[in-house]
Amino acid sequence: MSWSTREIAELAGTSLRAVRHYHEVGLLAEPERRANGYKQYGVPHLVRLLRVKRLVDLGFSLNQIAETVDEGEHPGQALRTLDAELAATIERLQRARLELAALIDLRAPADLPTELTPGEATVLSETDRSLLLVMTRLMNGEQLQAYGSLVRNLPAHPINREFDELPADAGEHIRQDLMERMVPYLRRLRQDHPNLPDLYTDAPRGEKFVRETMETVLRELYNPAQLDVLHRTHVIVDESTQPRRAERYRTSLTAPVSGSMPSPSTAAPVSDTQE
Repeated sequence: MSWSTREIAELAGTSLRAVRHYHEVGLLAEPERRANGYKQYGVPHLVRLLRVKRLVDLGFSLNQIAETVDEGEHPGQALRTLDAELAATIERLQRARLELAALIDLRAPADLPTELTPGEATVLSETDRSLLLVMTRLMNGEQLQAYGSLVRNLPAHPINREFDELPADAGEHIRQDLMERMVPYLRRLRQDHPNLPDLYTDAPRGEKFVRETMETVLRELYNPAQLDVLHRTHVIVDESTQPRRAERYRTSLTAPVSGSMPSPSTAAPVSDTQE
C-alpha cells in the first residue's frame, strides 16, 4: 500500500507544507512517482515522518532533528540541551507574564519597561516616548530604576507644551524667553532628584557609544531651536552646580546636542508632562 502526499500528511498529523519542507531540507527522502506523476509514499516514509513530527512536537529545531533522528542510541545529550532551552524559554515567558500583569494593573504604555511607567499626572508625547525607549538600551539597571522614579514623579508644568510646540525657526527673543522660564523648572527637578546618576557614567556600552547614539537620536527628535534652548538652559543651570561641566558644554563643538543632554535626567523630562 502507498499514500499520496496529502494522505501521508493527514496520517502523520502534519501538513502538506510541512512534508514538502522536510523534503527541501533533506529530512524526508523524495518517494518514487506513479505513472501519472503523483508521489507514492511507503511505510518507511511514514515511519520517518512520524519520527520527525514527534521531535518537532517536543521542540527540536529542524537542524537538531537532522543530527538526532538517525541516531541508533538514546539521544540523551540532545534531550538535555533541549530541556535547558525550554527551561530558559519558560523563565522568559514567566517574566513576560509578570510584566504584562504590571502593565495591565498600572495601565502603563506597553512599549516602555515597567520601571519607566509614568505617574498618573504624566503624559508622554511621542517624542518623549521615543527618547525614553532609546535610553532603555543605554542604561544599566540602577540608572533605569533612578530614571523611573523621576518619570513617575514629574511635576506638570505648562512650559512643557511650549517647548514641544517650539518651531524650528523660532526667533531669538522667543528662545531666550522660553529658556529663562525653563531654568527654574529644571533646577527644581535637580533639587527633587539630587542623586540621579549620569547616563554616561558606568554606561554598559561605554561613554563614547552612548554619546554618539544620543547625539544622533536628539538631532532626529528635536529641531534646532529646541536643541538650542535645551543647551542654553543646561549651561545656566550647571553654572551654579557643576561649572566645569557647564564650561564643557559651552565650548563643545557638539554643544547643541551634548549640551542639551548632559544626562537624560535633565533633558528628557523637559517635555515629559503636559497639561
